[in-house]
Amino acid sequence: MNKFKIFSLALVVSATAAKAQDINQAKKAIDAEQFDKAKGLLKSIIKAKPSDGEANFVLGNVYLNQSVVDSAKIYYQNGLQASDKKNLNYIGLGQLDLDAKNSAAAQANFTLATKDMKRKDVNEFIYIGRAYINSENPDYKTAITTLQKALAIEPQNAQALLAIGDAYYGDKNQNDAYKAYRDAFTADNTLLRAKMQLGVLLKNAKSYDEAIKSFNEVIALDANYGPVYRELAETYYKWARNKPSTAKTNLQNAITNYEKYLSLTDYSLDSKMRHADFLILVKDYKSLETVANKMIAEDKVNPRIYRYLGYAAYENGNVDVAIKSIEDYMKVPSNKVIGRDYLYLGLAKIKKGTDASGVVQQAAFDAGFADIKKAIELEPLAVEELADFGKALFGKKQYTQAAAIFELGASNKESKNYLDDAVYYGISVYYGNASKPAESRDKAALENADATFDKVLVASPSYDEAYLYKGRINSALDKDDLTIKNYEEYVAKTTAKGAEELAKPATVKKVVEAYNSIGAAYANTDKVKAVEYFNKTLVLDPANTYAAQSIKSLK
Repeated sequence: MNKFKIFSLALVVSATAAKAQDINQAKKAIDAEQFDKAKGLLKSIIKAKPSDGEANFVLGNVYLNQSVVDSAKIYYQNGLQASDKKNLNYIGLGQLDLDAKNSAAAQANFTLATKDMKRKDVNEFIYIGRAYINSENPDYKTAITTLQKALAIEPQNAQALLAIGDAYYGDKNQNDAYKAYRDAFTADNTLLRAKMQLGVLLKNAKSYDEAIKSFNEVIALDANYGPVYRELAETYYKWARNKPSTAKTNLQNAITNYEKYLSLTDYSLDSKMRHADFLILVKDYKSLETVANKMIAEDKVNPRIYRYLGYAAYENGNVDVAIKSIEDYMKVPSNKVIGRDYLYLGLAKIKKGTDASGVVQQAAFDAGFADIKKAIELEPLAVEELADFGKALFGKKQYTQAAAIFELGASNKESKNYLDDAVYYGISVYYGNASKPAESRDKAALENADATFDKVLVASPSYDEAYLYKGRINSALDKDDLTIKNYEEYVAKTTAKGAEELAKPATVKKVVEAYNSIGAAYANTDKVKAVEYFNKTLVLDPANTYAAQSIKSLK
């Protein structure tokens, strides 16, 4: 789910002006994540008083938070024509510069925003700090420095404390973030977001019980504060992921709390899209497909809907709809394509080319795999989602295709599946070549598999099976010296485990394989050694025909 970007709600001191009251209501709606309501209030203010620069700025921020950049820019530019607080709009334009990685232009705009500040003004510093936090290219350290200027003027400003807490949080300074959030709530005990963020810190520390307790304290203060239910939903979801035994109950709790969150927003298309993001997280694809189709009926313009429909359709087996939906989304040049888009498109193409028995046609696999590789280029950790697919191919004995999938995971040490994928890659390559004539084997792939098992042994030195597969691979490569070396290493490691291990039928079978393979490797260069190893086989398996016949032929 996209990180929710938080706006500054710094209140304008005014006891009587209706305009101030209205803009404060809009800011409260923003904090409650009721964006349509906020936009309606702000547009009313601007219509009544076009010279209100702050209303234009805050409305631009709402659109920017929703990634509607063109509309955001229009309101910032309109705000510059206003007579009241027009300088704030330079901050909005500055954030657009930050998003475009133009820090010099951003700084120039921030300078324009602050050049006429009065000695006790702090709101400009708070908004600039927010711009650095909320940018697509956040700069938390600069945000902290900027917000410290506000706190130097007004140490108990609750919004400045909340903002610097978010900056510390983004900078992974949990201790200072906690203190800032606590101080913000102490300074203003109506600032529920500050108290909620204390629970967010506990959630991210995986203290799920304590996080839920903290969120429930917020609910006790205001049961209608919507964002806290979103945080509860995400907490239950993460708890389910990290402790599978709780998954059934906690995923249901997650869905229940997210529905409560939705009921307290304005059911805008944006909130429905955040709901769709959450349904992806909890893997409720049937609901996602229903929600996506409803959104398309309401708004055929917003292209993100087609992304959601594509994901859900794939998971629900509707591959034609999945391919068309994702391609419809991707073909619009202004749409930001992410790795997951290519991942689902590739998987859908492969599934479309899978016959009733589960066998994937090579042409379909090649087309889908090209998209999967694009996904990994954009999001390297997307490889973590491919393990089950690779194992399904392996189970169907489509070893070459399985190897291609597992090689992606075996190439990323940051993946949680790195070791498992590396092992499966090596095994898949071996089985994909073992039954082929020597001249048809993919020697480059076999050598890469051999090297991959070396990496496995670095990551997991106790994985003795790696030596067995290295022996098999080098035998397939007709490298007698390395065949002998690796099989001998396997036997030595296995023998070291003691008599109990050597008595296991599965172990005996592998040791017999090792002795026979070593004997075969020695047969052309050292007949005495070859016979020695074949005799070792017969000690373990007196009826072994291969060993007996090999001894006879060598004599």
